[in-house]
Amino acid sequence: MSHGQTDGKVHLDRVDSIVAQWNRERPDVDVSPMQIVGRILRAARYFDPALERVFTKYGLDFGLFDVLATLRRSGPPYALAPRALNRWCMLSSGAMTKRLDRLERLGLIARKADPRDRRGLQVVLSAAGLELVDQVLVAHVENEEELLGALSVEERAELTGLLRRLLLSLEPAPETPTRTSLTVS
Repeated sequence: MSHGQTDGKVHLDRVDSIVAQWNRERPDVDVSPMQIVGRILRAARYFDPALERVFTKYGLDFGLFDVLATLRRSGPPYALAPRALNRWCMLSSGAMTKRLDRLERLGLIARKADPRDRRGLQVVLSAAGLELVDQVLVAHVENEEELLGALSVEERAELTGLLRRLLLSLEPAPETPTRTSLTVS
């Protein structure tokens, strides 16, 4: 069983209780994966509304911010093909189209012909979109810092490594190399 120790005392969370109940009721089934998956899912349920509160202050939701942030991270000229956005944001083309329609109506992006391929299209971050995403990013990271406040720097580094390993086993490898390589320690 996993035990939080923030003040030298053992603290049990709800997942500990759930696992204990299953161990009592079904001792023949190894429910230990619930200790990880259950905690990730429960943490996400707390993270989602906390993140949305920040985005809502700026007239966005997580999905809209995700598209703007993906364009911003791509670097100047802050433009990507819709297919690249689909992959980064883990969306179907239909769902991406709906997000792009909303962002275009808000004047935060524009769809333009791809200068390298006349048949192609690029989604470009507008000046207003660039200004907004830069503002939201600061508030978003401050909010994330607060959400992770219970973890020390060392604990965050350990959790980062473990979650990275898990995601590498779940996510497909990127189809195209990024413009810059990423070195992570």
